[in-house]
Amino acid sequence: MQEPDGLLCASMKLAPDLVIDAYQKGIFPWYSEDQPVLWWSPNPRCVLFPDKFHISRSFRRTLNKNHFEIRVDTSFDRVMICCASPRCKDEEHGEGTWITPAMFNVYCDLHDQGHAHSIECWHDDKLVGGVYGVVIDDIFFGESMFSLMKDASKVALHYLCTRVQPYLLDAQVYSDHIASLGAECINRSDFIDIIDQRQHETLDLTA
Repeated sequence: MQEPDGLLCASMKLAPDLVIDAYQKGIFPWYSEDQPVLWWSPNPRCVLFPDKFHISRSFRRTLNKNHFEIRVDTSFDRVMICCASPRCKDEEHGEGTWITPAMFNVYCDLHDQGHAHSIECWHDDKLVGGVYGVVIDDIFFGESMFSLMKDASKVALHYLCTRVQPYLLDAQVYSDHIASLGAECINRSDFIDIIDQRQHETLDLTA
C-alpha cells in the first residue's frame, strides 16, 4: 500500500510476541481504539543518531539548571499512562490517546519481559516527563513521550542519547519537534538493513 504512507496491513490481534516480531522487521502498530490493529513501516523512516542530538542554546540552559532527576524503568506503566492522557503533551505525536487499553497491556507485558523500557524525568519526586519504547539489540524503538514541565521529555531523550547511547533511536515518523533535536529521514530499506546488521548487539540501560 502507498496511501496512507507506510500502512502495510491490519489484524485483529495484538500480542507481545507479534510486536517483537514486527519491530525486528521495521514494523510497528499504530491505531485508534475503534480500528483494527494497523501495522506501519513508513518510507522514509525518521531516525535519530545519538551523536547528532542537537542542543539549542535554550535547551543548554535547561540542562545547566539541572532541575531534573533521571530514572530508568521505575514507573513504566505511569509513563505510558501519562503519554496516553490528553492532558499530557506528547511533543512528537500530539495528544497520546492513540495508546489503546490493549496496547497499554501489551507494552506493559513487554516491559515485564525486559523488552520495553522507560527513561523518566523527575522533579521534586514527581514524574514530570519521559519517553518509552522497545529495545531490540542496541536500537531503541521510540513509542511516545510526554512533558508536564518545559523540556522534560527533551531531557529524557538527551539522557537516552548521551548516557544510554543506543546505536539508533527510531522516531518512526517525521515531526518538526523531533527534527529540531537532530532527527533525519532515511530510506526504509536502509533502516531495515541497519536492524539486520545490529543483530546480537546489546544495549545497556543501566548507564
